[in-house]
Amino acid sequence: MINLAATANRVLVTGGAGFIGSAVCRYLVGESQVEVLNVDKLTYAANLQSLASIAKNPRYRFVQADIADHGKISALLRDFKPDAIFHLAAETHVDRSIDCAAPFMQTNVIGTYTMLDAVGAYWHELQSGRRHQFRFLLVSTDEVYGSLGKQDRAFNEQTPYDPSSPYAASKAAADHLASAWHRTYGLPVIISNCSNNFGPYQFPEKLIPLSILNAMDGLPVRVYGNGQNVRDWLFVEDHAQALVQIMRQGKPGEKYNVGARNERSNLSVVELICDLIDELRPTSAKRRSLITFVTDRPGHDFRYAIDPSKVERELAWCPRETFEAALRRTVCWYLENPSWWQPLRQNIYSGERLGIV
Repeated sequence: MINLAATANRVLVTGGAGFIGSAVCRYLVGESQVEVLNVDKLTYAANLQSLASIAKNPRYRFVQADIADHGKISALLRDFKPDAIFHLAAETHVDRSIDCAAPFMQTNVIGTYTMLDAVGAYWHELQSGRRHQFRFLLVSTDEVYGSLGKQDRAFNEQTPYDPSSPYAASKAAADHLASAWHRTYGLPVIISNCSNNFGPYQFPEKLIPLSILNAMDGLPVRVYGNGQNVRDWLFVEDHAQALVQIMRQGKPGEKYNVGARNERSNLSVVELICDLIDELRPTSAKRRSLITFVTDRPGHDFRYAIDPSKVERELAWCPRETFEAALRRTVCWYLENPSWWQPLRQNIYSGERLGIV
């Protein structure tokens, strides 16, 4: 059981019906005694079924709201009186940002500004003890740093920002806003930048869940370009634990890069998924035969890699799962939980290619 009592009794999570946000909510409710308010707009990638295991817990509450609605956010802050905020609400899919960048600017930039402005006013009115203990954690991405070459060193907290996609640019803007609110107004902001997350409950437009479901259904398993683009993979449950540790022990004004040192090419990840499904649901044809190379994503970053030394050294965090064990858990979860993903495939996203210029 984790102890957040020293810093927080009430925690507000934005985007808590999303992939990472729901993992944070489940972890907080399951492993601590804090009260959790989940604020989510419920856009296409949000799913309240991801929170079914905690939905009836008296320490958990959900409110549907847009983080860009200043009046609503201010009212929720006054009503709930949080001691800490995990700000995860965001549009996150690069391909969708290529198709239409406007929602990314509205949520990731304007939404983050609205949160900072409303939270700043709320924080300013707190009594001195609670003001001192209060924290605002902005959860960001390694994509703000741009692309690495094969021989480049991994991203660290001093790496200059160089975003390539509209999504990455919108998250970079959010990071800069949060940093400015700390420097100008003193708001106790912490920023975390994570590598690619994967695990159960991930909306099936991202590489790993899309590859799992297509391989299960005997459909083409698409790989961009030649499949040699490299990502650093982080199991979502490990990430949730890292975020709670950052909230507990991180220092306002600091940045923490969170990664698991799991660099893999996209092709190698997809091949491992195919092999796992062959093992768990064997058929006469090998799933690797479904792998199909398609035209590369515009502006596709070649490699991401996180150096998590700071969070390991200063906050004593390290991932609990190996990549292989976590991927097996993920594949098994999708095999065993069609009631979660089938409605999404049928009604929201059937697996079509996105982000074509």
